[in-house]
Amino acid sequence: MGQLTKNQKAIAGKVEPEKVYSLTEASAMVKECSTVKFDATVDLAVRLGVDPRKANQMVRGTVSLPHGTGKSIKVLVLCNPDKEQDAKDAGADFVGLDEYIDKIKGGWTDIDVIITTPQVMGKVGALGRVLGPRGLMPNPKSGTVTMDVGKAVQDVKAGKIDFKVDKYGIIHASVGKVSFDAKKLEENAAEVLTTLMRLKPASAKGSYMMSISMSSTMGPGILVDQKSVTA
Repeated sequence: MGQLTKNQKAIAGKVEPEKVYSLTEASAMVKECSTVKFDATVDLAVRLGVDPRKANQMVRGTVSLPHGTGKSIKVLVLCNPDKEQDAKDAGADFVGLDEYIDKIKGGWTDIDVIITTPQVMGKVGALGRVLGPRGLMPNPKSGTVTMDVGKAVQDVKAGKIDFKVDKYGIIHASVGKVSFDAKKLEENAAEVLTTLMRLKPASAKGSYMMSISMSSTMGPGILVDQKSVTA
């Protein structure tokens, strides 16, 4: 790590390392604490008291952010010709099947989300080695393997995100950009956190939400008091 800039030092001084802030305070502070010149992404990191190696404690799901992600999401729909028009009408960036499967086999992954139908999942499944590590594999649980490709495209474009606990028991989710109004960041984050509460596995013992941290790209982590969320 290099030396902190004067700006970063001043910002680091604003956040007390062990202090927990309400979600309202954290949403305002994360905007103040952004040091980069671009419109940084705001992320939540939630440490859960689950053992992700146990199938009955795997936490994953989807949430529609009320104010979207602030990102332009590139969507590829892999489908048979009868669904192509639906996908195009809904605003998919790329639509097709064999040509895109060949492109992906060749290493092309310049997309954020892939949506497909159950009929062609056999072909798409063969791309697991490329798509799996990048988190691009379509999955019925996240609504990306569906007959209604048009609705799936609209949902993703409107701010529907999917999340999955990692091997360390942490959920990472983007909840907007630092240019967002603090109230919008707060409402997006609250939607993610209340969704996580609803998904608490019955087999999870003890504390479920161990810690919640909000940060912007390159910015300091701001600890959030879960009591300010769990209504």
